[in-house]
Amino acid sequence: MGLPESVCRSASTGGKPGIDRTARTNEAIRVREVRLVNEDGSQAGIVATEVALRMAREQGYDLVEVAPTARPPVCRIMDFGKFLYQQKKKAHDSRKKQKTIRVKEVKFRPNVDDHDYDFKMRNAARFLEEGDKVKATVQFRGREMSRTELGLNLLKRLAEDLAAVGAQEEHPMMAGNRMHLIFGPSKKAQKKEEGAAPAAKPAAG
Repeated sequence: MGLPESVCRSASTGGKPGIDRTARTNEAIRVREVRLVNEDGSQAGIVATEVALRMAREQGYDLVEVAPTARPPVCRIMDFGKFLYQQKKKAHDSRKKQKTIRVKEVKFRPNVDDHDYDFKMRNAARFLEEGDKVKATVQFRGREMSRTELGLNLLKRLAEDLAAVGAQEEHPMMAGNRMHLIFGPSKKAQKKEEGAAPAAKPAAG
């Protein structure tokens, strides 16, 4: 007789992720008989619990209760320790992938001196290496608005200097008296021409 449809997913290979570390295993399973699933996922039918436990031991595995509410409970022969380790690793990898990416801003003046530029460029590189995005902003004041090419040149220089750790995600854009450019983190070295910011016309107004 096959497994009831309600417990097939728990007993099959695809159902393993539903098992947790609180599942009863080995001698903690105290019912008289169980519906047994072999390590390869095949069904062994209803057997005495002591027989199922002996079969698991002989194969070097554990007997794990995967569907305790079934009648009789469904148990599977498996390496429970290895399974829990894999689940822990998957959860860890999943959390790493879900890292929140923040946008860090570095601000420049169009006539920034080399010392100040180098300090802020290194900060931007560190942010990118840590996995965050960087918004580079050039702020213009008064008559500097007539020299927006200074901002373009500065952002182009910055893109070249950051090419090893990040790449620009857009062209430089003007918003009021500020010009900005967004960089995203990159693990691969960028070619110089890919990292250089192309010239962009400032928005009217």
